[in-house]
Amino acid sequence: MRIARRLIFATLVTILWAAHPARAQQIAIPDSISRAMATVMPIYDSLLGQSVENELNVLPRVDYNQTPKPYIVGEVRVHGAIAVDPQMVIDNLGIETGDTITVPGDAITIATRSLLDRRFFANMKVGTSFRADTIDLDIYLRERIQVRGWDFIGIKSGEKKELEEKLRLRQNAELSDYLLTTCMDLIRKYYDEKAFRNAKIDYTITPDTLIKTAVVVHFNIDKGDKVRIGEIRFEGNDHLPAKKLARSMKKTHKVSINFLRSSKFKEKDFEEDLENVRNYARSQGYRDVVIEEDSTYAIPGKPKRMGVYIKLREGDKYHYRNITWLGNTLYPTSLLEQTIGLKSGDVYDSETMNSRLNGQSPTDMSIANTYKDQGYLAFQADPVETVVPGDSVDVEIRIIEGSQFRIKNVTFDGNTRTNDHVIRRELSTMPGELYSQALLMRTYQRLASMGQFDAQTLLPNVTPNIQQELVDINYSLKEVQNDQLELSGGWGAGMFIASVGINFTNVSLRKFFDKQAWRPYPAGDNQTIGLKVQTNGSYYRALSVNFMEPWLGGRKPTSLSVSFYTSRETNAYYLGQKATAHFGTIGGSIGIGKRLNWPDPYFTLSVGLTMQSYNLYNWDYFIVKDGTCNTLALNLGISRNSVDDIMQYPTTGSKFDLSAALTPPWSAFDGKDYSKPMTDRERYHWIEYHKWKFNAQWFVPLSANNKLVLMARAQFGYLGSYNKNKPSPFEGFQMGGDGLSGYSLYGVETIGLRGYKENALTPLADYGIYARIFSKYTLEMRYPLVRTGGTLVYALAFGEAGNAFQSLSEFKPFSLKRSAGIGLRVYLPFLGMLGIDWGYGFDQTSDSNGKAAGGKFSFSLGQTF
Repeated sequence: MRIARRLIFATLVTILWAAHPARAQQIAIPDSISRAMATVMPIYDSLLGQSVENELNVLPRVDYNQTPKPYIVGEVRVHGAIAVDPQMVIDNLGIETGDTITVPGDAITIATRSLLDRRFFANMKVGTSFRADTIDLDIYLRERIQVRGWDFIGIKSGEKKELEEKLRLRQNAELSDYLLTTCMDLIRKYYDEKAFRNAKIDYTITPDTLIKTAVVVHFNIDKGDKVRIGEIRFEGNDHLPAKKLARSMKKTHKVSINFLRSSKFKEKDFEEDLENVRNYARSQGYRDVVIEEDSTYAIPGKPKRMGVYIKLREGDKYHYRNITWLGNTLYPTSLLEQTIGLKSGDVYDSETMNSRLNGQSPTDMSIANTYKDQGYLAFQADPVETVVPGDSVDVEIRIIEGSQFRIKNVTFDGNTRTNDHVIRRELSTMPGELYSQALLMRTYQRLASMGQFDAQTLLPNVTPNIQQELVDINYSLKEVQNDQLELSGGWGAGMFIASVGINFTNVSLRKFFDKQAWRPYPAGDNQTIGLKVQTNGSYYRALSVNFMEPWLGGRKPTSLSVSFYTSRETNAYYLGQKATAHFGTIGGSIGIGKRLNWPDPYFTLSVGLTMQSYNLYNWDYFIVKDGTCNTLALNLGISRNSVDDIMQYPTTGSKFDLSAALTPPWSAFDGKDYSKPMTDRERYHWIEYHKWKFNAQWFVPLSANNKLVLMARAQFGYLGSYNKNKPSPFEGFQMGGDGLSGYSLYGVETIGLRGYKENALTPLADYGIYARIFSKYTLEMRYPLVRTGGTLVYALAFGEAGNAFQSLSEFKPFSLKRSAGIGLRVYLPFLGMLGIDWGYGFDQTSDSNGKAAGGKFSFSLGQTF
């Protein structure tokens, strides 16, 4: 029966075609799915049992040379509809039974075009048959193949999610060669960037089980092994060292012991590094350098390594002959020559010249920044080179100074907690003043040092108006949460100490009595209040409270700091035990700090007063057993801070602190001879000393994106006395460990040195006597792993050395205890900086049995080593 029906159909079609050779019209569009793809997918037969695709190909064409004639539409039949309702096709055709149309004409073309525009069909043709003045329409169509689902085989779920986002895959997308090719290219690129350069990727297509005209696409991925750069080979570098050429490539590196440096090959990064190679060659005088060829290749016998090949043509080495200046009126030529630092006879170096002319950042020493500091925002410097026979270059530097720009509007946004006036008082760029690049960067540093904003987003947006010679400056602020809650415990002095502390960094005391401002506390004025409690039950208790106002009175950058603290230790070691001895401390301090404009605005001068009282009763563990020891000290300090992000991850700048604590020389005017025997209670009733401390830190970015940072630090401390017969038993130093417990008696200051036990490097000449002088040096290499919003995670590798001594005469600056190790820091809102380090001490200590101190873990809470 099936064969018979097909024969009958073929016979009828042949007869009709012969009788009406020019009475059929067809509409066709290009098929977006290739023949090769069509063989993979099922071609659905029509109800007549013959492939619709074949019917589409044999329909005759209309002879448009015939005279148009009106016909009444009779039957409208649809062939080849599989997922689409045939009646829906008829309803949307725009031609109904009984309508009158002209053939030949454009009525059928317009009707079918509207259906094709809906993108439901890959192909559509219309056949016509006539009965007197009636025309019947047969619509032959092939529906588009849609992708019902996507699948990835052979990879992890995390990679699947990343690929889905990268490819932007969606259901019911139209299947096409272009779509599949694009997806394959993106998948290949994704794995190339992850160093899987030999990944095998293909796809299979299976029919969907629910919809006949839909398929599921399966991407089959075999990543294989990672392939990294094993070697970088140069050719044609007759004078330029290959090592320095490779070092000039900032992002393309071969595998080395530096695990922080990527050895993946990325096309985009490689193109940038080729330009870096050219720039390096030009900086060495090879002005005409050309990269003739570059490629990658497989290294024989090393399937996990690839090589990079770069062929150069160096050309001649050039020198400067004459460097002349044109257009400079503000600054004399001699000053510009001194700034650029190049003269006749020097090796040609276009990179240095461009850097010193225009600068790469607002903080660079460059001629452009020198002009911009005076308001010349439109300054331009164009070096015009002329090659002179004999491998020399003349350079004429043409300067367009332009006009001075003044600041029109200074705006800021994004502050939801911090009050406007707190931000406004830190701005050095004011409306009406001349624009200054230096003042712009000073404002950036001051806003960053407040600790209330994300330093990454603080760089201002400068919008100049060339016609009006005005400039608008906008600071887009992103507040971060710097309030900290400390819950910690540590071992110190043979006991466990629990600490609970809270630090509010953006308090507003003037709103203290405003009930609506307590959410959860009155905030916005950048004032700081801290409270900390430590205890070991009845054995040890301590309380400290501090307050700091950065702008006393709100008009000048003069800070006020006030603190109070008290502690008490007893010999009641167990719960319920009655104490028979105690050591108590109570004290307070007040200080004033003033920001200076000389030598530069990064300096701060501080002065303060500290008073403490130590009360001892039946205390056999110290020099003084019974009595009261009092301290009154004048605190002086000068500091300079140009660090860009003082709270989380500094990348550039430096910080220096020099401080002195001076008590009155009581022994000089109290009339007592301290060389004669007397009780310790009498000798130390009033404590006298002079204490000096110095701390310096430098932050140097080692990568172009300022992620890899080197931190260098030097510390020094000295406790001296006015009278050799009355040395202070308080305010000494102890070195070693991490000092996490915070447990402190006798005003002792803990200096951490990772890789060694607590207090392991302190010379205990007598019970209760601590070091009086120390020095310490640290190098840290830091790299951020996570830096989003207020959360920061960075890894570090460190090396440090230090030692502590009993007296100045014993001090040996190069007798140091060394250690090295690795660590991790996590900065979280409300918790501050948390850290863990593993350090190895290379030297022996008094309790290491003549061996190296060995490995030791150290922990930190909110402190920087």
